[in-house]
Amino acid sequence: MSKQSRRREALVYHAKPTPGKIKVVPTKKYATQRDLALAYSPGVAEPCLEIEKDVNNVYKYTAKGNLVAVITNGTAVLGLGNIGPEASKPVMEGKGLLFKIFADIDVFDIEVDTENVEEFIQTVKMIAPTFGGINLEDIKAPEAFEIERRLKEELDIPVMHDDQHGTAIISAAALLNALELSGKKIEDVKIVVSGAGAAAISCTRLYLAFGAKRENVVMLDSKGVIRDDRDNLTSQKAEFATHRKIDTLDEAMIDADVFVGLSTSDIVTPAMLLVMAKNPIVFAMANPDPEIGYDLAIATRKDIIMATGRSDHPNQVNNVLGFPFIFRGALDVRATKINEAMKMAAVKALADLAKESVPEQVNIAYGETRLTFSKEYIIPKPFDPRLIATVPPAVAKAAMESGVAKEPIEDWKKYEEQLLDRLGNDNKIVRLLLNRSKLDPKRVVFTEADSLDVLKAAQIVYEEGVAIPILLGRKEEIERLKEELEFDADVLIIDPKSDEQLEQKNKYAKIYWEQRRRKGVTLLLAEKLMRERNYYAAMMVNEGDADALISGYSRSYPSVVKPMLELIGLAPGSTRIATTNVMMTQRGPMFLSDTSININPSAQDLTKIAQMTAKVVKMFGMEPIMAMTSYSNFGSSKDQTATKVREAVSYLHKRHPDLLVDGELQTDFALNSQMLTDSFPFSKLAGKKVNTLIFPNLESANITYKLLKELNNAESVGPIMMGMRKPVHILQLHASVDEIVNMTAIAVIDAQQKEKWEKNLENKN
Repeated sequence: MSKQSRRREALVYHAKPTPGKIKVVPTKKYATQRDLALAYSPGVAEPCLEIEKDVNNVYKYTAKGNLVAVITNGTAVLGLGNIGPEASKPVMEGKGLLFKIFADIDVFDIEVDTENVEEFIQTVKMIAPTFGGINLEDIKAPEAFEIERRLKEELDIPVMHDDQHGTAIISAAALLNALELSGKKIEDVKIVVSGAGAAAISCTRLYLAFGAKRENVVMLDSKGVIRDDRDNLTSQKAEFATHRKIDTLDEAMIDADVFVGLSTSDIVTPAMLLVMAKNPIVFAMANPDPEIGYDLAIATRKDIIMATGRSDHPNQVNNVLGFPFIFRGALDVRATKINEAMKMAAVKALADLAKESVPEQVNIAYGETRLTFSKEYIIPKPFDPRLIATVPPAVAKAAMESGVAKEPIEDWKKYEEQLLDRLGNDNKIVRLLLNRSKLDPKRVVFTEADSLDVLKAAQIVYEEGVAIPILLGRKEEIERLKEELEFDADVLIIDPKSDEQLEQKNKYAKIYWEQRRRKGVTLLLAEKLMRERNYYAAMMVNEGDADALISGYSRSYPSVVKPMLELIGLAPGSTRIATTNVMMTQRGPMFLSDTSININPSAQDLTKIAQMTAKVVKMFGMEPIMAMTSYSNFGSSKDQTATKVREAVSYLHKRHPDLLVDGELQTDFALNSQMLTDSFPFSKLAGKKVNTLIFPNLESANITYKLLKELNNAESVGPIMMGMRKPVHILQLHASVDEIVNMTAIAVIDAQQKEKWEKNLENKN
């Protein structure tokens, strides 16, 4: 993507459809006059009086306990410098978004127009009663140190400057594990720290807290090694001034065990790595470009353990592993501060988590057979769903043990369940999809690339590395739209009706005719059909000239399904095709089947649909918990529409007892676990959280998913085609750009899976 194109896209993202990235949403009913009288006057007086009696009641009656302020003066915005309070607001909103999606914490971002330390401190102190915690952000050093110190001393709520402590906590966890792998002890290693800003100072202090020796640390700033004979050192730099008579990074790296970079790009050379000690640990965390490139570093030293701040290499030191979960734990015990014990507990929790067996969902997201504790995996991945149930409890326990918790937790199992329930508010599954597809992009044919939205989606998947697009359509129109979108990549464009495709078109026609000549297809008809995009694209996939296909944006679903069935057909072992949609709901991802193909499936058809859907759910790294839905519950109706569902469930229970499936069930019983358990405790789904609904007919499935999409703004991924021999996926009419991008990721993953299956089959033969 060109710089200009990226700039335009970023500006549109922040401006439309509503400016900004966060908003306030009511949490109480407000439909009636009675509701409003309780929300405001006169009912609101009652909680006000209760808080007046006991100020701690503010946590009982208001949102304070789950509300964090992200506060800055815009003096040290990452990569941009001192840009002022207004210009820093998009960054603070972004931080608020991360708090919400990773730990379900609400945020108000506050930009303070002063560079005066005392004014800033007094402003924060005056607004502190509103909040349960304060996250200081992007404040330049050395002022940041004094601001945080004073606020921690003078406020009775958690305060943390994430620029300092976030990187320190994540890198300390990585360091502990890297040292374990290299067989070294922290008290023995020589550490070089490049950078002397807030993050570098905080990192080094935390390493010392875990046992590193001050005399083994060499810190550098823009002037070189910070020596104790240098003049005009700040108190923070003086804290780490060395007595060694060295001046340069080259000298400092000799026999060093650890390099920690929080400075600038490309300052570490291969020669410097070669003079480091055996099994060196290099954390090159400058962003976006590290102090030395990952590939160059590992090519220089085979024994190196390497981490960066980038997501496209192993061991990303990412603050999102820390701050949402640290504040979550602190808020949940009403901690009066975030102290050293809590930060060290977070470090240990992250370090220990990297040594545990990784959930299949994480392996799938990163395209790994099995992530295990190793040089390439020393800290957890940001997508790991265990983070929220691991780090906050560790932080909360440390707060309790260190005496700063006002509301201790007693039932830890219940607390962990509550934390996991918070994940349901997030759409992480879409990020998992995109991340996984990027690991092995495939060639995807877009049959309607002369439609603006389709071409925009193709541009996004190309620029994000999700897929390698092949564009079908009117070449002149595609070129015109590409210019309009500033999509200047050299991608393949094909117009099946053009003369330049005549040879290829005739080749495909002959192959198709030979396959279908005993089914009424003449060579002339085959040649005519190959002028149609869907036939041409299907032949491309069939003949290995493309890996997957996306169609259906401007054509009816049945008209696109027909050529796919004729040319591509069913996968081995499949007796029919079906589709499922993944809906991103408030309770988490929900799979709905069959949303597009089977009008009135039989009991046998429903068993096949359920089995195919279960495979798709597992492809997403989730355990399928399936309800076969109806208008009746467990035999309450004798009508055929209900009995066929009952028969399908009976068959699945007998032939596939390992599947967590039951029915027939009304949808409210399927989704309300307590109601189901109270009324039908014998059900296989009792006490379970259903994530998959199998509907008795196309009508109910299609209506349900579109209602969810339009009324609840639930994001949809699908319809995902199941049972086809090749990766073919058909969009709903006029799908959005995001939906097309998501479906492309599905097509790529489908191609990856089918390629893997074919290779396994070849190896067996």
